[in-house]
Amino acid sequence: MSINRPVATALAAALCLLTAACGDDSPDGGGADARRTAGAANAKGGYPVTLENCGEELTFEKAPSRVVVMNGASVGEVSTLLALGVQDRIVANQQSYGMSEVKGRAAAVKALPTGGVKPNDAFDVPREAMLGLRPDLVLSTTSYGFDGKNGFATREQLKDVAANSYISPEGCGQDNAGMTIADSYTLLRDMGKIFDVGARAEELIAASRKNIAAVSAKAKAEQKREGKGERAPKVMVLFSNMSMGGNDFSSVVAKGIYNDILARAGGSNPFEDASETSFADLSKEKVAATEVDALVVVAYNDPNPTAYAEKLLKEFPQWPAARNNTYVTLSDSMYIGPSNDLAVEKIARMLHPGAF
Repeated sequence: MSINRPVATALAAALCLLTAACGDDSPDGGGADARRTAGAANAKGGYPVTLENCGEELTFEKAPSRVVVMNGASVGEVSTLLALGVQDRIVANQQSYGMSEVKGRAAAVKALPTGGVKPNDAFDVPREAMLGLRPDLVLSTTSYGFDGKNGFATREQLKDVAANSYISPEGCGQDNAGMTIADSYTLLRDMGKIFDVGARAEELIAASRKNIAAVSAKAKAEQKREGKGERAPKVMVLFSNMSMGGNDFSSVVAKGIYNDILARAGGSNPFEDASETSFADLSKEKVAATEVDALVVVAYNDPNPTAYAEKLLKEFPQWPAARNNTYVTLSDSMYIGPSNDLAVEKIARMLHPGAF
């Protein structure tokens, strides 16, 4: 599946499907205790709520009731609202995926209202349609969704009609290569504050942290038991049947939240240094020359990612991944959002099956 440049830009920015202040908020250590205390305080709720977002100060006198979720080639924002139980506030959702690691989520996303919006040539809500929806909050994965050059309503224009606009963590630019799992927690906390469901946000964060810590411990113990030392398996992460550049492999992950997920699962990304942005545009020769122990195929509007994974393993029989048939297919849990722990667990089970 090829993809037009505007969508490629949004996807590259959205997918890592990523704020600096919370950059060390790792699931299993660092400054997590201090932030947990701060999070618990925030969970008490009450209005007005004020928070800073990509250079803008947002103030909420009450919970938003007319929310528009822009496309952004992501499902992180709409999944967060679903997980927090505030989906009834959505008047138009443009995010969709058709599949999910969470039972029932794909159907829940599909059931949300679209507002009758017809996307423009830049694949998202055009300015006139946006203003006609009379939103009080608009969510975008990156700043791309508020770029007037793309025919979208700007943040200033939305402010003029009393609508707040929110850009997800690490999305202030148009590539979120610095995103980590901590940014998923920031998104949950921010939405928890905005909708006065902070306690629910903290519950989700605590459950995710607990699961990731347990999985990581098992993966590390198994790595040691197997006598592999510090060498983490090399995992290639890519999007199936998607072209975003000029080479044979242009949807290979280089940086972003994917690498944090891999590390928690006991893996590493052999293509991390291939690009300074989220995705690397690689030749077949480069891919063939790289040792790949396992594959993670992320399905984006692809009904059969398993077939793509099997085809790739046949194409590169020299890979350890091909010799051992080691791969897993995933979808929305690889994005910013409430379900990164599921991706960590599925990848860890693939890489270290003896631990589970």
